[in-house]
Amino acid sequence: MSTLEQMYQQVILDHAKHPVGRGLVDVASVEGHLAGESHQVNPTCGDEVTLRVDVTPEGSVAGVSWEGQGCSISQASVSVMTGLVEGADLAEVARLDGLFHDLMSSRGKGLGDDDAEDALGDATAFTGVSQYPARIKCALLGWAALKDSLARSGALATS
Repeated sequence: MSTLEQMYQQVILDHAKHPVGRGLVDVASVEGHLAGESHQVNPTCGDEVTLRVDVTPEGSVAGVSWEGQGCSISQASVSVMTGLVEGADLAEVARLDGLFHDLMSSRGKGLGDDDAEDALGDATAFTGVSQYPARIKCALLGWAALKDSLARSGALATS
């Protein structure tokens, strides 16, 4: 295993052990804020995530909280995603979602774009996961929950 693969593996394990945003927060009715919740399941392996999002009137993600169970890849991916999107505006969230989906389609090659990989930060640790089609769904589970919760909040209709 290369040093880079070892580092990537460590990032995933660290996020799985110490997840960002874990623990559903009751999204209070802050005036003007939009809130949404989504529960997603990967029927292939049984991984699950319930995610709540809070969106400001200006169209940025004020907070993400979640609960889940499953493999370290699914849990670490939603943790990394939470750190990436909190504070981001909806256009940036959509860009990051697209970049992560592109990464998952790379078959282990990465994006070949330093700026895009810098934007993804720790999410580039999932480059190796993209070599295993059965694990890609695990890595995308939290992203699917985020997109669905944003749609349910009504925030996507206003952006």
